[in-house]
Amino acid sequence: MRLPERTRRESGRPWIRPSTTERTGALWAKSLLNAGLFFGIFMVLVPWGAHRVLPATLDLYRGPRSGMAAILVFAGMAIWIHCLDVFSRRGRGTPLPLDAPRYLVSSGLFGIVRNPIMLGELMVIWAEAFYFASLGILAYALMLSLAAHLLVVYIEEPELRQRFGENYKAYCREVPRWFPGW
Repeated sequence: MRLPERTRRESGRPWIRPSTTERTGALWAKSLLNAGLFFGIFMVLVPWGAHRVLPATLDLYRGPRSGMAAILVFAGMAIWIHCLDVFSRRGRGTPLPLDAPRYLVSSGLFGIVRNPIMLGELMVIWAEAFYFASLGILAYALMLSLAAHLLVVYIEEPELRQRFGENYKAYCREVPRWFPGW
């Protein structure tokens, strides 16, 4: 299968490369490995460390914060699983920059917001902040949300504009970055 010229172009960033994997099952396996590492580091180790650095807890009622955490974690995981499927089947890649989708993905949840994977991951981290009512995890969630936005604006979007050209520019005009309907 020959890739379109636009997807074969170098991005100028050696750590962002379109996937060469053909089988959907292999793409899913790579995505799950990536997710395991990401979740282990950014959703277990770093929040634990953030809580150890700032161990103060917030005075939030357990019932509402647990309910909010449950909603966020289940929604975030559902978003994440849906997006892995769309990336594997339609984009022919993974969320890992070294194995990025070969084709622009604009369907499914990607037709509602441009960054549903990152949004789902942030929802899980915010769920942790609510559930544990930890000042350290809250500070981490805030910093990671800002870092995610900056990463998208200054690294991901310019690379996608270069790789997918007018198709990506049109997609950006039609689909909001983070929140539906904005």
